Amino acid sequence: MVNRRSLAAASLAAAAVLSLSACGGGDGKSGGGDKIAGADGGEKSSAAPEPSASDEVERPAITLPKDMKNVFEGGGTGDPVVEAVLRDSEGRINSLDEAIHTRSLERPAFGFYNTGDAARGAAVWVQGFYDDKITWTGTVRYYDRKVTVEGKKKDKATLSYCADESKAFNKELKSGKVSDAVDGSGDSLVSYTTRLVRNDKGVWQTTDVYSKRGTSQCQ
Repeated sequence: MVNRRSLAAASLAAAAVLSLSACGGGDGKSGGGDKIAGADGGEKSSAAPEPSASDEVERPAITLPKDMKNVFEGGGTGDPVVEAVLRDSEGRINSLDEAIHTRSLERPAFGFYNTGDAARGAAVWVQGFYDDKITWTGTVRYYDRKVTVEGKKKDKATLSYCADESKAFNKELKSGKVSDAVDGSGDSLVSYTTRLVRNDKGVWQTTDVYSKRGTSQCQ
């Protein structure tokens, strides 16, 4: 094994590429199809409320173990819409790791932050950890986060960011054995581009994800 998202990341990237192709170049319009456990597949962007700095939507609590840590850099832009996108993106990332930790896709946060193709791809990715009987331990750093808000109602957004997984490792559930470090820092870097839509509750749900490992843009 290498670092925590070796084979699983490939599954997520493949699912994302397929979804983007099916949507005609990744316009953020998730296709139909069957729903997965815990995933809310309906975005009602036309009825989305106006952006507000005082978003009082109650978000589900997410619990991660002490040895599973995500660090998010950036933010503090002063733009309430951009800050809301970043906040709910962080919630999405943590919701996936909670699903890995708890061995369940039924946790409230998973369907709260993920929808459409992103939810289906995330379920495949998380299932890879279940199948391999592993979790992960360490710290992942998320940085260079850039948000572009779109639409007349400012209810759509594109978020790009980088992840440094050089200090995160696979851990076998049964033995507790932790994998070795990756040879070459480039293999520990992943670039992401995600699409989000603000639903009728004011939550920025991720609809599409594209990821690429070992990219030079995340140096």
